[in-house]
Amino acid sequence: QVPLVEFGGGLAQAGGSLRLTCTASERAFSTYAMGWFRQGPGKEREFIAAIRASGSAWYADSEFVKGRFTISRDSAKNTVYLQMNNLNLEDTALYSCAADPVPGLVGLSRPSYWGRGTQVTVSS
Repeated sequence: QVPLVEFGGGLAQAGGSLRLTCTASERAFSTYAMGWFRQGPGKEREFIAAIRASGSAWYADSEFVKGRFTISRDSAKNTVYLQMNNLNLEDTALYSCAADPVPGLVGLSRPSYWGRGTQVTVSS
């Protein structure tokens, strides 16, 4: 059983918005840090953002994130979200959710649990 399942991807217009959702299969994940990553075509996977069980979040120190992406979670629903606004063509990627009991491992792109990802394609 895949521990994390993402959905909400799809085709979006440049300048538009999408909200990705990741749902964990086990209640234990409500105590884990969870994060979002993405991998564009021909690119390496990159960290976007993560959020602790407490709700405190941190983001990649990258221009593509600033002011456009917001991570949040609903622990009661065992779910984490990624709100993406003002999308551009470079946001086209496979977006994956990840989780780990140790927040630092999420931030270091070494979490123990991964989802299979949801594809986001941005068109002009």
